[in-house]
Amino acid sequence: MLTTPEKIRILQRKLYRKAKQEPTYRFYALYDKVFRADILSHAYTLVRANKGSAGIDGVTFEAIEEREGVSAFLAELQEALRSKTYQASPVKRVMIPKTDGTERPLGIPTIRDRVAQMAVKLVIEPIFEADFCECSYGFRPKKSAHDAVDDVAYTLNKGYTEIIDADLSKYFDTIPHAKLMAVVAERISDGEILHLIKTWLKAPVIEKGRDGKQRNIGGGKGNRKGTPQGGVISPLLANLYLHLLDRIWERHRLEKKLGARLVRFADDFVVLCRQGTEQPMAITKRVLDKLGLTLNEAKSRVVDAMKEGFTFLGFELQKRKNWRTGKSYPHVQPSKKSLKKIKDHITALTSRNRSPLPFEAIVKEVNTALIGWTGYFHYRNCSRVLKQVREHAQFRLRIHLYRRHKIRDRKTGLKRYTNSMLYERYGLYKVPTTAVWR
Repeated sequence: MLTTPEKIRILQRKLYRKAKQEPTYRFYALYDKVFRADILSHAYTLVRANKGSAGIDGVTFEAIEEREGVSAFLAELQEALRSKTYQASPVKRVMIPKTDGTERPLGIPTIRDRVAQMAVKLVIEPIFEADFCECSYGFRPKKSAHDAVDDVAYTLNKGYTEIIDADLSKYFDTIPHAKLMAVVAERISDGEILHLIKTWLKAPVIEKGRDGKQRNIGGGKGNRKGTPQGGVISPLLANLYLHLLDRIWERHRLEKKLGARLVRFADDFVVLCRQGTEQPMAITKRVLDKLGLTLNEAKSRVVDAMKEGFTFLGFELQKRKNWRTGKSYPHVQPSKKSLKKIKDHITALTSRNRSPLPFEAIVKEVNTALIGWTGYFHYRNCSRVLKQVREHAQFRLRIHLYRRHKIRDRKTGLKRYTNSMLYERYGLYKVPTTAVWR
């Protein structure tokens, strides 16, 4: 975890306090903070730590550090920002496969643009953080997906068991620029900051075809919607736009009036109800319609959590009865989709066609996948699912060893490659199988 330098922390605290004390105040002198040497240096460190790939210009972190050096790179960016000659480069689009067979577009700005975006984020985030509601958990300092899941579990326990499981259609691609900029301008009147944000929103989007040629497939001055997933500033802007939904819920005290609690993590949100879902659903649709957003009717649904589970942030939640005490409790475990994803990934990593690779490299990749997945899902009522993941990893690695060493008899293989050998000799990561509680 990178520590924010004290001088930047002091600035952020001042901005946060001012915003908290004066909810209608508009900040007008922020741009000169963006090109401060310490802010740009910390911005580079943060972007570097994210380990992202190169943008459309092909420039990597290694290239920057080996050729011109970080100091020269930041000095050039600082001068461009100070002299107001900075221009955003086009965004590189890559398609990321989804589990349902479709693809999700990911927009990757150049490293130079990502550092500039991070510098702006460091300055403006504390202002908006002062405004965000307590039901919002996504992309916020000191808040996490686990906090959002805990909120849902706690609310279920209070009897809010009728669930509106909402899904927005292509949220990042459909945010209207004009309305988004109006929300940003509620708090920021500094024209240069607003100009920078608009520049990033309207950056051309370039995609490389199978023939190797680059094609302009979107963005540009005529573009009126969307913020690229992959941009450093995009999560903050996306969170800020849906803050309007939180604000309506809070200001109109809808939780008390309708018995409906909203819990949101970026564009993933659920509404937990205990007095029926009809009114909360109607209000949600009306607000989203005014924001120019669409509820995905095919994926959004109403669930009775006493009878069936629903998925939120990769977890499946449901009210169940404790077999010992007979008392109901909120059961939270990794979803079937999340389980299938890690199993399929481990299967792919240990497939027959990877036998020519060194076995140590395969174990290392399997361990990386297991550690990452377990780090997130080793939470609440996870024991049974984690046990399945552990057993699958053992089974797949053993099968891989059978093929590698041409062992056809399972009994012989089991004797030769015991579980203890997989862990002690080959170094397989041992997935924990006991639930963890905070």
